[in-house]
Amino acid sequence: MIPANVESGERVMVEQAVRPIVEAMLSHIPSGWTEAVMYARAGHHGSSITGGYSPRRSGWHVGLPSPHAELMALGKLLREQHGWEPASLEIRCRPTGEYRLVAFHDAVTQVTGDGGFQVVLDPGYELPQPGLRQEPGTAAPAGDPELAVARFHAYLERRAEILGRPEQLPPPATEAAIQAAEQKLGRRIPADLRALYLLADGDRDHYLFPGNAWLSVASMASEHLEWGADQRPWYGWDLEWAAVVLDTVPADTVRRCGGHPGWLRFGSGEDGNFLAVDVAPAHDGRPGQVIRTGRDYDEGPVHVTDSVTSLLGRCLELLEQGAYSVHGEHLYLEEPGADSETQEIIGGDVPEEVPPTLQALHVNNVTGQVDLAPLTAAPRLRKLHLNRATTADLTPVRELPVESLRVSLDGGDLSPLTGHAHLASLGLTTTAPVDLAPLRTVPHLHGLDLSGAGRADVAVLAELSGLRYLALTADQWTVLLDKAGAPPALVAARLAGEDVTLDDALALAARLGLDTGGALRVSGSIEA
Repeated sequence: MIPANVESGERVMVEQAVRPIVEAMLSHIPSGWTEAVMYARAGHHGSSITGGYSPRRSGWHVGLPSPHAELMALGKLLREQHGWEPASLEIRCRPTGEYRLVAFHDAVTQVTGDGGFQVVLDPGYELPQPGLRQEPGTAAPAGDPELAVARFHAYLERRAEILGRPEQLPPPATEAAIQAAEQKLGRRIPADLRALYLLADGDRDHYLFPGNAWLSVASMASEHLEWGADQRPWYGWDLEWAAVVLDTVPADTVRRCGGHPGWLRFGSGEDGNFLAVDVAPAHDGRPGQVIRTGRDYDEGPVHVTDSVTSLLGRCLELLEQGAYSVHGEHLYLEEPGADSETQEIIGGDVPEEVPPTLQALHVNNVTGQVDLAPLTAAPRLRKLHLNRATTADLTPVRELPVESLRVSLDGGDLSPLTGHAHLASLGLTTTAPVDLAPLRTVPHLHGLDLSGAGRADVAVLAELSGLRYLALTADQWTVLLDKAGAPPALVAARLAGEDVTLDDALALAARLGLDTGGALRVSGSIEA
């Protein structure tokens, strides 16, 4: 039934919007089913669904219809009536034609694939990025203004020989214009790039730099302001978000951030990606080094060269190698590759020879105990995930800068993690009793998933003042909230389990302080 505070006119409109969705679910019924469940999100930008029929057998995710137009219509109705954008939906129906709709805004949503629901208590919260804690670089710039100018002239001459004519570039930028841009940027432009601006104020879309048009000095400043000094990628509200691990960033060269005010974009691919000079490098970087950043680099920037001077040298090499193409009046260089260090390995057991540059390792489907000892040869390892694999000893992790750890632990001994200076997120599965006390001493632990550790005493979690994300089963949440209360700084939570409902998630959200009084519940019946 519809709550008393829902007007009869709204009831009729909601029922009319839900009926064709239920009819579509009934029209796809397999034999022997007892209930169909559809979880969906519907809003201005589209709809998505998951769910299926039970008994589940092998066809739980098979045969569920995709009534996109009908879901969009229901989403529009809920947006107009409640302001939900998008709306989270759960629709259950039986062979008799009885159905029930539960709807709320997307602060509570079903977790696709993993099962259960997530609850977002503070959607505006952003974790501090690890790059802001990195030690700054102290090396001198690698760029050389005089050499950069000489290479630029040689580069233009060689391009003119290939095209059969010189390219018309904009006039030089004035010293006043450069200083005005630097004032807006809040940073001084590296000397070698600055020297180029005194030769030409960008390239007027001649794409002088590989895959990128050279921006004018005014456009460089405008792009920086539009981008925003604190821009960061969106990770979603899950355990990986709590880690903020950026796999693609060369360790200790570029700050491990999604964005930084010291990254000055001077080249545009006109597709949301950019070349930037980095004037705030990490410990092993050089001021003025060139990086790629933007739309396709949500997991962090890619290091290109140590300076614009070196980039020009690479441009000359590409011309000599014939790594270019000519289309009409324009010459385009092929983009040089990124650093070729082995940074990530996915699949199998721990390799016998672990590359020292390894930053992420996913151990998958290993029978028997996994020995982590060889990983001590990887001093940059930041992500370690054991998927359907078990280890008995976390001691090798003690001295590694691992930030994201997913592990099935035989024995439940977390003492090697005591005081771990880097660990940000932990997903733990264990069948043995586990003492969570060592987690009190982990200063940067932001995310924790204990839904696979049913024999853990979760009451200690209330003492973890830095915890932002927590995933537990319904029984674990009940024990924690009844005995000790939620962690004080929690901003996102997950109710784990295959059989939990949106109503269950709304009840948890209410206990965590989220106002769920506006949730919509509609029951009805149609002819099967």
